[in-house]
Amino acid sequence: MELVLEVEDADGITKAALRRIAGDGGMPAAERAHAEGAVTEDTAEALAYLVDPFDLVSQVPGVELQQASWSSERIDYDPDSPEWDLDEDDVDDDSDS
Repeated sequence: MELVLEVEDADGITKAALRRIAGDGGMPAAERAHAEGAVTEDTAEALAYLVDPFDLVSQVPGVELQQASWSSERIDYDPDSPEWDLDEDDVDDDSDS
């Protein structure tokens, strides 16, 4: 699965992540300080605190999440560009056709 998101309010995402961290009463102080720094410096980190990959697929029949990880990069997304091909990873290079 690959998602492309357009972030229109990075500050809002950061503030929401900071609220979630503040509301986690079980988080040790050192971990809280690290998490607050991470979400303040990187919108992708803030988003990771707000979106749970398990919640995204937990109600999909026949799907069990085995592993999830986050990575992000800034791109110039143009859905009409021929260079943006969502199926490029699905091509089987070893096929004889």
